[in-house]
Amino acid sequence: MTQQQIQQCIDACLESMNACNVSYISSLKEYDLAMLRDCIRLSRECAEICGFAAQAMTRGSDFIAEICDLCVKACEACAAECEKHRHDHCQACAEACRKCAEACRMMAVVVA
Repeated sequence: MTQQQIQQCIDACLESMNACNVSYISSLKEYDLAMLRDCIRLSRECAEICGFAAQAMTRGSDFIAEICDLCVKACEACAAECEKHRHDHCQACAEACRKCAEACRMMAVVVA
């Protein structure tokens, strides 16, 4: 794994973290919070996991494969939920999460 590949994964994690945070905040402003309950919860949790994954890669953690595997699972769950909603912020979050999941999947396989 090259430094450039690691940086691309870090960037994907940070992009997903930001998109999740925007979706989280934007969803809280929507009229039907009950409909968005799972989206809100998953967006918040995914943002934290993506941020943690980026930090772990930056530090060169011994647990990058495991952390990236967790990030894949969180991103896939968040994307699946966000794709159910038509809001632009949900769609942007789903797209960023899918990209992050792919980058972390490759990282988890190469590092393991």
